[in-house]
Amino acid sequence: MTKASKETCYASAMRMLVRREHSALELTQKLSAKEFEQIEIERVLAALIKQNYQSDERFASEFAQMRFNQGKGPVKIGVDLKQRGIDQFDLSEFDFYLLAQTIRENKFGKEVPSDYKQKAKQQRFLQSRGFNFEHINNAFKAE
Repeated sequence: MTKASKETCYASAMRMLVRREHSALELTQKLSAKEFEQIEIERVLAALIKQNYQSDERFASEFAQMRFNQGKGPVKIGVDLKQRGIDQFDLSEFDFYLLAQTIRENKFGKEVPSDYKQKAKQQRFLQSRGFNFEHINNAFKAE
């Protein structure tokens, strides 16, 4: 490995991190796609972590906040984080009960449907957004 190629790999990783946070797995995949050697990628990643330019914890926090703001539930956020190499994350700061209710009301109105088909449709919608059974049921409680 030449010094120039290490600096190129480092510079490439930094350009990615300047645009947005990346998980270690995402950076590794993107740098591999650019055909940098695996050992080179590992060294660069270790340096970035040591310098606190890359942090899986910071990435997970920002990613979860972004997905929450998009109206996604904890199931969807968890799956998305795991796909990005993040196995340990805390979603306890988010109120998914309120979010599920707000999402349902914004899409379908405040009135809780009495028709089974309409209620099932709304439940499927919330499920597709990544809300769990508890959050979905709570979204249909009359205030």
